[in-house]
Amino acid sequence: MSIALPPPDLLAPAVLLVLVPAGRAGQLPTLAQLDALQCRLGPAVRVLRLDDDAHASVVRSFAVAQLPACVLVREGIELWRQPGWPENDALVANLLAAASAR
Repeated sequence: MSIALPPPDLLAPAVLLVLVPAGRAGQLPTLAQLDALQCRLGPAVRVLRLDDDAHASVVRSFAVAQLPACVLVREGIELWRQPGWPENDALVANLLAAASAR
C-alpha cells in the first residue's frame, strides 16, 4: 500500500537550524550571512540560528560533533545535515533540493 504525499509546495516549509557555539562573538555564521542565505532561499526554507547557550537542550538533541553545524528539518524529520558552515554556492541548491524532497 502506497501513501500519497502532498506536492512539495503544499508541505510545511523546511527549517534550517544553524547551531552555533555559545559566547563566540564574530563566530561564523554572522547574522548578515544568515540574512543573506534566507533571502536566497526564499519561502521554501526558514533559517533559524540557535546558540548553544540559549538553546542548549535543542543543540544537544542533534548530537552534532562540532559547532557550527546546519540541520535541515521539516515537521520533525531531518532532511539534511552539514557540519561546519558551508561557504559555497552549492549550499543553496543542496538545501532547496533537500527541502523539495518528499
